Amino acid sequence: MTQLHHAPGASAPDRGPAPAPTDRIGDLVARMTLEEKLAQIVGFWDKGTGEAVAPMQDDFAAPALLDDVAREGLGHLTRVYGTRPVDPDERLRWLWDRQRRFVTGTRLGIPAIVHEECLTGLAAWGAATFPAPTAWGAAFDHELVERMGASIGRVMRALGVHVGLGPVLDVVRDPRWGRVEECVSEDPYLVGTVTTSYVRGLQSEGVHATLKHFAGHSGPQSGRNFAPVHAGPRELRDVFLVPFEMAVLDGGARSVMPAYNEIDGVPVSADKGLLTDVLRGEWGFDGTVLADYFAVAFLHVLHKVAADLGDAAGQALEAGIDVELPTGDAYLAPLAAAVRSGAVDEALVDRAVRRALRQKQELGLLDATFEGEPPAAPDLDDAEHREIARRLAEESVVLLANDGTLPLAGPRRVAVLGPNADRLEAMFGCYSFVNHVLPHHPGTRTGLVVATVLDALRTELAGSDVVHVAGCDVEGDDTSGLAAARAAAQDADVAVVVVGDQAGLFGRGTVGEGNDREDLELPGVQRLLVEEVLESGTPVVLVMLTGRPYAVGWALERCAAVVQAFFPGEEGGPAVAGVLTGRVNPSGRLPVSMPRPAGGQPFSYLRPRLGTDSEVTSLSSAPALPFGHGLSYTQFRYEELTVLGEPTTDAGVVVSVRVCNAGAVPGDDVVQLYGHDVYASVTRPVAQLLGYRRVHLGPGEGTVVRFRVPAGRLAFTARDGRRVVEPGELELWVGTSADRAVQTSTVLGGGVHPVTTADGRWTVTE
Repeated sequence: MTQLHHAPGASAPDRGPAPAPTDRIGDLVARMTLEEKLAQIVGFWDKGTGEAVAPMQDDFAAPALLDDVAREGLGHLTRVYGTRPVDPDERLRWLWDRQRRFVTGTRLGIPAIVHEECLTGLAAWGAATFPAPTAWGAAFDHELVERMGASIGRVMRALGVHVGLGPVLDVVRDPRWGRVEECVSEDPYLVGTVTTSYVRGLQSEGVHATLKHFAGHSGPQSGRNFAPVHAGPRELRDVFLVPFEMAVLDGGARSVMPAYNEIDGVPVSADKGLLTDVLRGEWGFDGTVLADYFAVAFLHVLHKVAADLGDAAGQALEAGIDVELPTGDAYLAPLAAAVRSGAVDEALVDRAVRRALRQKQELGLLDATFEGEPPAAPDLDDAEHREIARRLAEESVVLLANDGTLPLAGPRRVAVLGPNADRLEAMFGCYSFVNHVLPHHPGTRTGLVVATVLDALRTELAGSDVVHVAGCDVEGDDTSGLAAARAAAQDADVAVVVVGDQAGLFGRGTVGEGNDREDLELPGVQRLLVEEVLESGTPVVLVMLTGRPYAVGWALERCAAVVQAFFPGEEGGPAVAGVLTGRVNPSGRLPVSMPRPAGGQPFSYLRPRLGTDSEVTSLSSAPALPFGHGLSYTQFRYEELTVLGEPTTDAGVVVSVRVCNAGAVPGDDVVQLYGHDVYASVTRPVAQLLGYRRVHLGPGEGTVVRFRVPAGRLAFTARDGRRVVEPGELELWVGTSADRAVQTSTVLGGGVHPVTTADGRWTVTE
């Protein structure tokens, strides 16, 4: 498929002799008119009015036709496959022809970059849809996530897509925020390792990953979308920026997308300190900064720090935003006028154009001709996609509680109840094509073969009588179906109640972009449903298909078993059913704490000592279940936790532990290493994940896991603003959650060590 971007053929009409590689981009910029320059730093989005897939999109008017904006060329084509249901072969032929017209019909002959959403797989009709990012975190398997990224990138590249708008590196700080389901975890290290692996996988196939949302987006005031972020510089450095630094330095990410939010009164899209000084100056990022959709215009429309769109364009360019997406509301006519009036220096435009052209050069687009016929579209959901989706779904299901009812042992009659038991939409997150786009096209088939939990249980329990009653909807206050659900449970040996979320956008759902919560109760009357079924006296297995953790401490106490699945994707139904029947031994671990009611938010396990329970308040801050929690159908034992060698502030620490399967069935364990800096110059978290390793062990089998923790994993921002590792006592422990199982302590020797990029952040396990 490399022909798509590197096809041989004649040069474009006005390219002229090819200059030396180091001068090529400079030569192009020198020959460009202002309009040709601006065309290279904007996108075009052929969207329909009312198809609300971006915030306030209908407040901005794109040109009626692509040719209106593309006479001088174009920087990006926006969501060619991901805006509405399109046949991939037909759309690929359209795209091939359009790119050829850019090459032959514009003076400079430069094709456009095509970008698409790819948060849970390529967001296109019929494309493989993987578990949501919170499920990636629950799996604690960054190697599998890298495989997933490569499989997504392979299909995107074959379709002529060059840039993926993902992954999301936001660190969960408040589960009330609707976009939690796009996030990996509340731990920045877990976020960093998992998303960096996704970046490596996607970019291994020649598709550039875009890190979003840089930075602080997941810490909004009161958990409200777009709300101000009140993070101090230490929280920003030690929590929000950590995953981005890892993905830039270790993953080599080629694009970054700034966040919509403001921090301490400065909108990120106009923050030179973040977008230039930190990203480029400190980390050496030399890729492209792409605006989130309409974010440049928002500087004028929402933030009110720009007097008009030309002013907004100048501020964004000065800060470091190279390309305006999804259209050219600010970077076309308003910016042209601002440049000609002298309000904006054209040198800022030239800088952005050079970066945009460099990205096209890296992607092979400056040499592409698109001659001949396009290749055939690939299978968007082939056997490899399905195998990865199945494994990731199975590894991500978390068994929260179990009194021995699970696994189900050949029950005579099973009542499968709840609004999410037989809804395929319940398997998918907000940025899946099924929930993001298809609601605007009622009657359109999903394009995917998906088994619901009910379908999968009927297959798994072929010898049992499986009955189904929904009982209620995901949303709404209709309780008329509760009695029927209770009656079905009374006649059954066990009741499996499947509850949870419907992902959507801007009020069309219970979780997702723009769907924030005031409380953390199950949506609608779902708690009433569970309580009604509990009154039947039949053992209740509660299954939650959600995008966020809910406050279900009451269910943990009253239900026979509780299972959590974070939007497990196209193979999620069989994965959940496999856990219920024992075909799959659960191995998922909570990437977020299970909260108490919303009054305890925001909460993070990375809390300092003053954030723990004490006698000075009447309210508990302890979660219902800790970060990292997850049960198995076997038991794992930890022994011989040992610090090896002499730990120092510049070399870090090496730890080994022996883990054994002390049960009767094989299973996967996620060995988690935590640390606590006992005394430091600033307050430190009472627990901090330092490393993790997924291991498979048979009954009675054991293995030794060694963690090499570099200095960068132990660093924090000191009072003077430097990132340092300080000498002193360090408590270490290993467990199946942030709660301690086996522990030891050591002393870091040496002096205060200023951390540089060479210190690294990635713990190596052996």
